[in-house]
Amino acid sequence: MLLLAVLGNLVWSFDAKANFNGKLTVEIDGFKNKEGQICASIFASSEGFPGDRDRVLQKQCTKITDTPFPITFDNLKAGRYAVAVFHDQNNDRTLNSNLFGVPSEGFGFSSNPEILARAPKFSEAAFLVAGPDTNIQIQLKYF
Repeated sequence: MLLLAVLGNLVWSFDAKANFNGKLTVEIDGFKNKEGQICASIFASSEGFPGDRDRVLQKQCTKITDTPFPITFDNLKAGRYAVAVFHDQNNDRTLNSNLFGVPSEGFGFSSNPEILARAPKFSEAAFLVAGPDTNIQIQLKYF
């Protein structure tokens, strides 16, 4: 009987933790300047990552006031996520690129994967939200 009570409490506590609404704070650094805004998108799956605006779980663009710059996402369930950010210097809410498709504005991803000839896969940028407060850092890259 005692074993059943203990197991019941464990199941309840795991279930309660899985149903929390967590907060993610993304600290972004490496800005070339403070012109424009920073735009961040959070994805809950590989579908659409990193650039499909229709598959974004949450997104926001905010004027850059300080560096490093924090952006917060609220009401996240426990799980795997990936974040894509870019420094929107001309305030058009688009990551601009040159004729060859190379970004002309700064960009970055959660887990700071190495960027060579392509954008990272979701699995390369993914991290876990497993508690009420999660903090990550993203270092912007410029070409």
